[in-house]
Amino acid sequence: MNAMEYPLKPEERVLYALRGLYQLYGYSQFKMGKFEEYDLYVRNKDFLVSDGVITFTDTDGRLMALKPDVTLSIIKNARQTPGCVQKLYYNENVYRVSGSTHCFKEIMQTGLECIGDVGLYNLCEVISLAARSLGVIDDKYLLDLSHMGVVSALVDALDLDEGARRDVLRCIGEKNADGVRKLCPGRDIDGILALIAAHGPAAKVIPALRPWCASGAAKAALDELQAVTDALAAEGIERVGLDFSIVNDMNYYNGIVFMGYIDGIPASVLSGGQYDKLMQRMGKPARAVGFAIYMDLLERLGDGERAYDVDALLLYDDGDDVAAVARAVRNLTEQGKRVTAQKCIPEKLRYREMIRVKS
Repeated sequence: MNAMEYPLKPEERVLYALRGLYQLYGYSQFKMGKFEEYDLYVRNKDFLVSDGVITFTDTDGRLMALKPDVTLSIIKNARQTPGCVQKLYYNENVYRVSGSTHCFKEIMQTGLECIGDVGLYNLCEVISLAARSLGVIDDKYLLDLSHMGVVSALVDALDLDEGARRDVLRCIGEKNADGVRKLCPGRDIDGILALIAAHGPAAKVIPALRPWCASGAAKAALDELQAVTDALAAEGIERVGLDFSIVNDMNYYNGIVFMGYIDGIPASVLSGGQYDKLMQRMGKPARAVGFAIYMDLLERLGDGERAYDVDALLLYDDGDDVAAVARAVRNLTEQGKRVTAQKCIPEKLRYREMIRVKS
């Protein structure tokens, strides 16, 4: 029996397929240790998915952390070659509060990063791989795109103080048009209201926003979004929409940001975007784009497949011929069945069928 024929758990199949997908596009695997200095995370805590970080004091007195994120470590260790990009993917355990249990958990995180002289092609490639990654998990997916340049330009046009600007951005993220009206009495907020209402296919949304993005930074950002969605459509990637309620921290992100969803899971399972500002904050004169997939949220996928721990429970007695037991196990595995041979029925074991050895 070929090793590829052994049944894998759903998340194992996903990881195997994603690794192959990323390698096809020239991404190399990034490996890292379990620990980083806590200072790396405390300086960029707003970038982290979870605020919780598990810390300990090393023997030399340094405060260390079990890594809650991979991207920061990749940036820290990134090497730069003028005119080139470094393409990395990872399958790493991170340690943070799980979105499903709300307790600290060791979570497998997978994703990729493209760092260096990132241009339009690289941006399109990464977003395409994000969509294809979702398709590997489930063909019923949606990838929503936003552009921080569009959002920022329309909000900047209101000329608000920092506090009001932050509140307006929060309202955009909540799709709260009434909140914007209350925050901006007497101001021309038609562009912001159009932004909140604009969600769906690019062919519908982009033309609707053109009147408010006719020049300057807003036009450049919308043109870039148009170029990316056109490229995705040319590749046959159709399950992509625009949703400007995706408003990431502008201290770290710029350009296109995106989130991915799978049917049956109420939260986003994939998150990514351009983070040139994070690169600058960490003293790296380069551009970057990437995404991460939160594997802990995928645990509920394939529950139907997991209704049974094994396909067959093979029961035998001490007096049964060992060769006969081994032969029975082999016959079942050669049929592609998962089997456990036991002398009694294990507590809580879920099995499709029970078979007794015939010596």
